[in-house]
Amino acid sequence: MTTGYVGIVALAERLHRRSLDLLEAELARHGIADLNATQAMILLQMGQEQMTVSELTQRGCYQGTNVSYNLKKLIESGYVLQARSGWDRRVVHVRASEKGQALLVQLQRFYAALELELTGPGMDDLMARCAAGLARLERLSAGQLSRVTQTRSAALHTLHQAA
Repeated sequence: MTTGYVGIVALAERLHRRSLDLLEAELARHGIADLNATQAMILLQMGQEQMTVSELTQRGCYQGTNVSYNLKKLIESGYVLQARSGWDRRVVHVRASEKGQALLVQLQRFYAALELELTGPGMDDLMARCAAGLARLERLSAGQLSRVTQTRSAALHTLHQAA
């Protein structure tokens, strides 16, 4: 297994896939067949809030999925309501419907029980350190990306001036 940054990213991706597998099993246990784990995760990210589609996309880990398609399915299944912004018709606000809120309660209970299983000697500290470490890696990566983008923009500007 690769160690360091690449290994941590790979581990985080595997953990995300496993959490989707757990969520899929929980949905099946409740006989919910009209949405998949990714759609349920989108609903969980939304929670009780109303937000724009872009805010929702920034909050979650939907790599390789089409958020618009999944939101469309959530709306068609009655879990999410949408409304266009009154001041900017391009902006769409989404929020959980009554049906979506009922599912949220079930899923929040599921995750609360899962977290109880993860408690024990040293686990609270380990979870806090993992969360802090991952948050720090995210900030450092965002900083690197910003520097790389600035360097690339400056290089392109220099190329255009030379031409």
